[in-house]
Amino acid sequence: LELIEFNLKANGYDVATAADGEEALEKARAILPNLIILDVMLPEMDGFELCRAIRQQGDLPILMLTARGELTDRVVGLELGADDYLPKPFEPRELVARVQSILRRRVAAPASVDAPLRFDGLTVDPATRGAWRNGEPVELTSTEFDLLHLLARAPGKVFSRDDILAALRGHEADLYTRAVDIVVSRLRKKLEPLDAIKTLRNAGYTLALSR
Repeated sequence: LELIEFNLKANGYDVATAADGEEALEKARAILPNLIILDVMLPEMDGFELCRAIRQQGDLPILMLTARGELTDRVVGLELGADDYLPKPFEPRELVARVQSILRRRVAAPASVDAPLRFDGLTVDPATRGAWRNGEPVELTSTEFDLLHLLARAPGKVFSRDDILAALRGHEADLYTRAVDIVVSRLRKKLEPLDAIKTLRNAGYTLALSR
């Protein structure tokens, strides 16, 4: 905890720390930070339970630290709505790079540059990072919105898993194709009853809505 705090502060970030899950949840509600770095192995309330509780309140970006880099921990974290994961042990500069990458993706594009994308039953607004299904707002995580925006910018185009990984995470992240399937599955469920995202076997995914 002290090492992470030291390195983030050395790179210009304001940092609040918590020693257990209950304290972390209280501070997250009070401070409303730009990002949470969340260890899976926490006393009182483990990282998975805390991630689920944070997700119920909104789309606050979450970077999870997973024990020994186990695939199960990564998959569970992503299924709960984490935006990225970093297996232990890790270099502090890699942690800082992940934080910078997530926060860069959160910066909204000016409305004059990126106007809302409107489809039959779906609106995607890059300026506010908001999405509406049949006029109702859809609560999306940062990664879910980035994926939806990527598909919406080129409806009908087929994006392979590698295309999506490169676009959403950058080349510094150690990722795996299973992560794409998880995010697509979550996004599909949130967009129901719209049949918005189609899977093309052995090819990838596409947005299949008319304008």
